[in-house]
Amino acid sequence: MEKIDWKRKLTSRKFWVAVIGFITQLMIAFNYSNVTVEKVTATVMAAAVLIAYILGEGLADSANETHQIILPDIPDEEDEAVG
Repeated sequence: MEKIDWKRKLTSRKFWVAVIGFITQLMIAFNYSNVTVEKVTATVMAAAVLIAYILGEGLADSANETHQIILPDIPDEEDEAVG
């Protein structure tokens, strides 16, 4: 059994659309008002945007730490004059 890559799942727009679709259909099935369904949908989408942003920034930061650029030493003009 493969491990679920939660970072990738939680930053996926398809995942959040599926979650919203599922929640919306359940709320309609249980006769919640349209206003309540809209509020819950908006709240879940706001949370999804926040989660995706936080995970995306974390992934970008970790990529920056592992791919550091090391520049070679470049001699100054004074070093060349001495040699």
